[in-house]
Amino acid sequence: MIQYIKRIIFAWKYKRAVKKATKLAELTGLKYFVVYMNGTLKVAPKKTFKLLIAQKRFRKGTTIQDIERSALFITK
Repeated sequence: MIQYIKRIIFAWKYKRAVKKATKLAELTGLKYFVVYMNGTLKVAPKKTFKLLIAQKRFRKGTTIQDIERSALFITK
């Protein structure tokens, strides 16, 4: 029962994050990712992830393709 409630809460948060990502993508024209990081869902543009990779904020060897593969949702 506890797992069921946790899954419902995660589904609600996921739907909210997807709505936010699509809305921001329409407004700005950028590609947005919904990524699970540090125990929460993050919505961020691809441009920001490229910047963080350039600043060495991710483990050595991490590419934007790796982040795209692990993203839960990608806007068009």
